[in-house]
Amino acid sequence: MAKTIGVILSERISAGLVVDHKLDGGLRSFPASEEDRDALVELHTEALIQTISEEVVLAANGAKDIAAVGVAVPGLVKNGVVEESPNLPQLKGARMRELLTTELRSHDLDTAVTIVNDADGMAAGLASTHGKLDSMIRVWTLGVGIGYGRYPFTPGTWEGGHSVVTLDDKERYCGCGGRGHMEGIMGHRAMRLRFLDMEPEEVFEAAKNGEARCVEFKRLWHKALAAATATSVHMAGPGKFFLTGFNARFLDLPMLKDYMQQMVKMSPLQSYALEIVEDKPEVRVIGAAVSAEQAAGFRNGVSAG
Repeated sequence: MAKTIGVILSERISAGLVVDHKLDGGLRSFPASEEDRDALVELHTEALIQTISEEVVLAANGAKDIAAVGVAVPGLVKNGVVEESPNLPQLKGARMRELLTTELRSHDLDTAVTIVNDADGMAAGLASTHGKLDSMIRVWTLGVGIGYGRYPFTPGTWEGGHSVVTLDDKERYCGCGGRGHMEGIMGHRAMRLRFLDMEPEEVFEAAKNGEARCVEFKRLWHKALAAATATSVHMAGPGKFFLTGFNARFLDLPMLKDYMQQMVKMSPLQSYALEIVEDKPEVRVIGAAVSAEQAAGFRNGVSAG
């Protein structure tokens, strides 16, 4: 049974040893306190790479037969290089795979390193924990921004949160500055900009009580998700869509399904499924490890399943 290590970067670093696609032991986290949310942003690139390496070594717990290490990061990743990372700006342009491989070797850990987008890591984790490693799944992560993950991994940009879902000139709330983006409607940051007098949870609570502008926004929010999901169905076919992230709490699944039915009319494409799941760091760590194991297998000419 291959031993791999998965690592996720968000507000904190979480790392764990994964054996046979299952977490072996608990997760390691840096910083130790969940309240210290700015710790990673304050680290320069070299210090961040060193800290990740230290967490990997500790997660390995003395084992030297680590087949691969997978690191899931928020941002646009290509061939081990972080091309864009708004949440961890010090990583922009970093040749992260190369840097981490070198740093791990200095700790006597010579292994394959894979860097993946965090949403793709989540997709791989859900595929593994739900027994769907032989299926295509997609996942929307509804949080500060909107993440789109796909399993199995295929080359591409996959910035699905920036799907254009409206042509309204006023829709300019997306953090990237683009007009009409899904994230500009559904992202937590965007909602706070739109409703300067209310927090997102207050908006959806007011919608339950029938406040007109909040009811209208709740419909727009669900239409945006339905539009992006329907576009994915039309481009890549039906299949399973998982919905997760801390703002999945706002989802009205019957409303979402109703809008989807209005948007996807071709009968061969209607066999999609939608499921809300809890966003667990354990699942993301497993996904990062599974992604690394499969990438290492393909590099060695072995089909990973």
